[in-house]
Amino acid sequence: MRSADLIIHGAGQLVTCASGGGPKRGEAMLDAGIIADGAVAVIDGKIAAVGTSGEVLSDLESSKIIDAEGRVVCPGFVDPHTHIVFAGDRLNEFELKIKGAEYLDILAAGGGIISTVRNTRAATEEDLTQAALKRLDKMLACGTTTCEIKTGYGLDTETELKMLRVIEELDKRHAIDVVPTFLGAHTVPPEFKDNVDEYVDLVCDEMLPLAWEWYVGSKFANEGRPFYCDIFTERNSFSVEHMNRLMAKAASLGFGIKAHVDQFTNLGGSRLGVEMRAASIDHLDAISDDEIEMLAASETVGIVIPTENFNGGKTQFAPARKLIDAGCAIAISTDYNPGSAPCPSMPMAMAISCRYQKLLPAEVMNAATINAAFAIGLGATHGSIEPGKAADLLILDSTDYRLVAYEFGGNLVSSVIKNGQVIDL
Repeated sequence: MRSADLIIHGAGQLVTCASGGGPKRGEAMLDAGIIADGAVAVIDGKIAAVGTSGEVLSDLESSKIIDAEGRVVCPGFVDPHTHIVFAGDRLNEFELKIKGAEYLDILAAGGGIISTVRNTRAATEEDLTQAALKRLDKMLACGTTTCEIKTGYGLDTETELKMLRVIEELDKRHAIDVVPTFLGAHTVPPEFKDNVDEYVDLVCDEMLPLAWEWYVGSKFANEGRPFYCDIFTERNSFSVEHMNRLMAKAASLGFGIKAHVDQFTNLGGSRLGVEMRAASIDHLDAISDDEIEMLAASETVGIVIPTENFNGGKTQFAPARKLIDAGCAIAISTDYNPGSAPCPSMPMAMAISCRYQKLLPAEVMNAATINAAFAIGLGATHGSIEPGKAADLLILDSTDYRLVAYEFGGNLVSSVIKNGQVIDL
């Protein structure tokens, strides 16, 4: 009989989210891959066997066995879009929004991202690291075991590179696996407000090459994790023409492509993102029907972010139901950030999506795990309970996985196993 490092058995529902090699689409989103009375075995931090408890226990033994006692065991959540490296807060803007102020108006008045930029530029690397480690702790406690983290609160070369170093330090110090994204084109910094083209020149000619040089020498490159370049394409920010130039430059250096598009207005960013074979296009509130068809026919994952709409008290959300019905590969994210989505909880994002975007619990479970992993280039190694993948597992205080999206405001995560190790929460 083979020996395993860890065996979890007795899962009332072992929710595998197995996809067979790609993100889920259409009717496949309704299949959470449930095995009744399921078990999973772990060897060297990876999943070695998956099946019923009888099958796994008849083939493997271990000195470390966890009886799930009929509870749900599911993959760790993957958060594919976050902005958690920052200094300061935006609590005053929270009150302004309650009073009816629009985000783009706050941004034009020097608030929003710009206020966070001022604080982040002034902060030390260690201050930023310590603050972000606490945010990662919150995410881990809510079941996130892998996430993407963007720069974008520097908007100058020095601070953007500082943020990249912080992101690498977070990956070294924290249990959560991190994928880095360079977002130097998050918004136009005040010093370039009258010359956006000049700032795009700076990003393309100086920031991107230096960011790629950092990546080549980083642990991310050494471990084969991807590095993405992102841009916020929106009215009063960067145009589709800017996006085209910046993304082409990034791709020529070796970056993967991501893009914030159609959050407030449709400028054609989704179309361009799909044409440039972006790993993901994110937000999509204003995506057109033609672009939905393009997305469905592509390998690009559409990331919807219901937390931003919820936080803004909006009634319009990205058309996630329509996207899935059209055959698009869809993921869900928290967009955890200091202003528009101060939310560390993937289960909360899932709960909002079910209510306002009309996704079913199986669909949000797949969107928060396997599809989210593909959105950040880790679908072959993370996001589902399949042999050979990282042993990132959650034990939930529930006998039915649907309770994760049904119940909100609390936390059903009882145990987190990361790379086969039980984490003290």
